[in-house]
Amino acid sequence: MESDYGVHRELSDLQKQRALYQPELPPCLQGTTVRVEFGDGTTAADPSGAHVISHAYPHTYGQPLAHFLRATAKVPDAQIITEHPVVKVGVVFSGRQSPGGHNVIWGLFDAIKAHNPKSTLLGFIGGTEGLFAQKTLEITDDIISTYKNQGGYDLLGRTKDQIRTTEQVNAAMTTCQTLKLDALVIIGGVTSNTDAAQLAETFAVSNCSTKVVGVPVTLNGDLKNQFVEANVGFDTICKVNSQLISNVCTDALSAEKYYYFIRLMGRKASHVALECTLQSHPNMVILGEEVAASKLTIFDITKQICDAVQARAEQDKNFGVILIPEGLVESIPELYALLQEIHGLHSKGISTENISSHLSPWASALFEFLPPFIRKQLLLHPESDDSAQLSQIETEKLLAQLVETEINKRLKAGTYKGKKFNAICHFFGYQARGSLPSKFDCDYAYVLGHICYHILAAGLNGYMATVTNLKNPVNKWKCGAAPITAMMTVKRWSRGPGATPIGKPAVHPATVDLKGKAYQLLRENGMSFLLEDMYRNPGPLQFEGPGADAKAITLCVEDQDYMGRMKLLQEYIDKVKSIVKPGCSQEVLKAALSAMASFTEVLSVMSSPSYTGQAHL
Repeated sequence: MESDYGVHRELSDLQKQRALYQPELPPCLQGTTVRVEFGDGTTAADPSGAHVISHAYPHTYGQPLAHFLRATAKVPDAQIITEHPVVKVGVVFSGRQSPGGHNVIWGLFDAIKAHNPKSTLLGFIGGTEGLFAQKTLEITDDIISTYKNQGGYDLLGRTKDQIRTTEQVNAAMTTCQTLKLDALVIIGGVTSNTDAAQLAETFAVSNCSTKVVGVPVTLNGDLKNQFVEANVGFDTICKVNSQLISNVCTDALSAEKYYYFIRLMGRKASHVALECTLQSHPNMVILGEEVAASKLTIFDITKQICDAVQARAEQDKNFGVILIPEGLVESIPELYALLQEIHGLHSKGISTENISSHLSPWASALFEFLPPFIRKQLLLHPESDDSAQLSQIETEKLLAQLVETEINKRLKAGTYKGKKFNAICHFFGYQARGSLPSKFDCDYAYVLGHICYHILAAGLNGYMATVTNLKNPVNKWKCGAAPITAMMTVKRWSRGPGATPIGKPAVHPATVDLKGKAYQLLRENGMSFLLEDMYRNPGPLQFEGPGADAKAITLCVEDQDYMGRMKLLQEYIDKVKSIVKPGCSQEVLKAALSAMASFTEVLSVMSSPSYTGQAHL
């Protein structure tokens, strides 16, 4: 019921204690003066798509990066904002709930009130549907008090999670104009921030004064790029899941007779599965990115698992734990092609009960091979972003059934000499996403909320709040904002036989980097995890003491300070300018020309579409 939004929660003693925790702010966000330095205009990471993005977003593409500075920073051309007029800001949850989302609102509220106590923050109740219908709740100290550092999205709720159609965009603009909003803050993942970029462009075209700001909040951890190191909610999800996985590992080691197949929420990318593997050390993980890169079929994966089961049986180990990302089904070539064909038939209005009779011969053969429960799940209507309903497709049960069948065949043939194969299946997702947020997510979300106000104060539209240097303490975090269009790529795909390839600029989900340090860490330890039972239990989520300040392993092992490197590059360029100027020696000039000619030639090759294009198809 709408009347339930914003009501005081009944809090446990632990929740009350958590509500008292005050997140720290980096020096650049402290005080009431906003100091912002603008960098050069941005471009697309993939040059082959730059013209498409610039054509689709002529008003918001190519905007500069923004860096927010501490009071002691000596930057001559920094913009210093000391006057803060009364503002009215709207905020909406647009995406699946992620632990820490409430702290974005809390941070935004505190920042707005700190800079002008007369300013107003309106929350749209019921997500984007509430935005379209102009249903608001004014955020106050009293209302936010029992939601500080708490999980869920129940302060405001969420619904359809999209602002995409012309009707929806117009409804959002009408709301912003009617309520005279100075800014609209959209809290969500890749799809929601793509919608935010489109909304910002439409507002600019229509001379709507409302500024649109995006915030990277998604438990999937797939809104990662050169500007965004981590997403609010990912840290918590992985810590909670890792404890559950570790408990299961202990159970497996104790009973010594079950194989646990655990599917993890996280959409198509396998970030959650990778991080949980590094934290808890299960025997095996099947990453969707590995499957897609090697074009492994469902039978290849079954063989891999069976070979692992057989290798463990030879050591008299007839138990184990296997992790599976929920997006695996879309990484298996034949299952993905089947899903695409099914979704194409859905889009043509074919009823669910009649789809199987309209499948192509090869798709029909595969469909009939699959167990009835999987067939039913594959026929579900796709999500609003056209992806399959991954949380409803029980890939873990499919694999467990196929593995059991193959192990039984090997048993009869005498190639498998272990005990009877027994599988237990789990899906971990909903259990974790409503958790109390970790200390990291509390801090990160609160800081992002403050940055949203700084973006508004700087008059920016179509930007995402960003924090880099996240693996370091909060006082060393670097805060800024990047145009959402700079995070976009253009991917081309076909749907169904004979379809014309189409492409549209979007913030696409980042997949696990198979050349990255986190993946290499997994590969280095993979065989030990498989055979040596190196199970590790990080324990319950900690808010104080040992483990409270632990951060995601995948965040800490990577060297990601892109924004810091951009500033360092600018410093080098400025230094060259200060040395090579009229009056310098011939030798200095010649050395500079020689070095710059070689340098620019290398960069030109590396940034050409032919060099980068293949990686983005």
